[in-house]
Amino acid sequence: MIVNDGALALAAVRAGAGLGYIMEQDVAEDIAAGRLIQVLDEWCPTFPGSFLYHSSRRQSPPALRALIDALRWR
Repeated sequence: MIVNDGALALAAVRAGAGLGYIMEQDVAEDIAAGRLIQVLDEWCPTFPGSFLYHSSRRQSPPALRALIDALRWR
């Protein structure tokens, strides 16, 4: 089964319909409880985090500055 919806992919994997490429944080409880197992974990890249690229640090619009501050706070 091929899906383009994360929630549907997760539901299919939990139902035993096959393999899924899902963020580990979304299935950590299932893995810890033994409901799911990781396969090919040596082939899975790590996720270093999100990055935000914008054109200038000196002339950032106030809305962009507020977004950057909010993302850093979280």
